[in-house]
Amino acid sequence: MTDRNHLESAISADLRALSSVSEQIGRVFGALHSLRPNDFRALLHVMVADVEGAPLTAGELGTMLGLSSAAMTYLVERMIASGHIRRESDASDRRKVILRYDEHGMEVARGFFGPLGARTSAALADLPDSDLDAAHRVFEALIGAMREHHADLGNSTRT
Repeated sequence: MTDRNHLESAISADLRALSSVSEQIGRVFGALHSLRPNDFRALLHVMVADVEGAPLTAGELGTMLGLSSAAMTYLVERMIASGHIRRESDASDRRKVILRYDEHGMEVARGFFGPLGARTSAALADLPDSDLDAAHRVFEALIGAMREHHADLGNSTRT
């Protein structure tokens, strides 16, 4: 195995390990806050989309989660009632309703994930900015490759 192949394999293994431990942490968060697995997945999708500047509608979120309209409506209503998310009119198209984290939901998330953020900062503290910049570029490339693959999988399942 070449050095390049070894590095790519190590990065792939690291990504799988990160995904696995992230799932375990998410499961604990969900259990502590009476969230079902799809509830937590929904919150994660809402947050990622919002950070990327492309907030989701309930329909888009339902497609991402593979849920029927009825199941998605039930999930959204439950998440609104618990204070995790809220509906909001899209500023660019008032007819469109998007999902956002509610302040209560953000407080709950900060309370749980704050210590992880502190541990992450401490773990990265001794690394030079150039290493962090390189890691960020690697993650961007991996996310792009995974999204492209996901899009291809969706296209291959359509008849």
